[in-house]
Amino acid sequence: MPLPARRLMPQARIPDLLDWLDAPWPALLPFGSNATFRVENYVDDGKYMIRAELPGVDPQDDVEVTVESGLLTIRAERREEGKQDRHSEFRYGSLSRTVSLPEGADSDKITARYDQGILEVTVPVPDRAKKGPRQITVKNLAEIRARRRSLPSGPGE
Repeated sequence: MPLPARRLMPQARIPDLLDWLDAPWPALLPFGSNATFRVENYVDDGKYMIRAELPGVDPQDDVEVTVESGLLTIRAERREEGKQDRHSEFRYGSLSRTVSLPEGADSDKITARYDQGILEVTVPVPDRAKKGPRQITVKNLAEIRARRRSLPSGPGE
């Protein structure tokens, strides 16, 4: 039995619905860029970890990681191969993603490594920065004033 013929369609004028569902929110906005990639981040054993999906890039030539003012930016370039008569759903070109670092992150000790399409960035975080919310005691000034008034006066008063 012959296979059904596949209709070749010219390049779509609107993005494919599956691309929209697969992309982060900025790609959905008409003024946003879909030149991004997936990341995951978590704190583990005093380190803030950022993992980025970047398959098909050369980490030495095509990946740049920078940090400035508490923001870590990952930039990558995926180059398109010049093949004729092909269909591709890959994303090519410049890709970029910026992540806010936790308070107290030690930007001088950030490390990055790339293995099997995953870029992993490690940011040391001191104990004080990884703790949860801290309870602040609220003092009642009226009680403090009342206590001061009830103290015995010094000599000569």
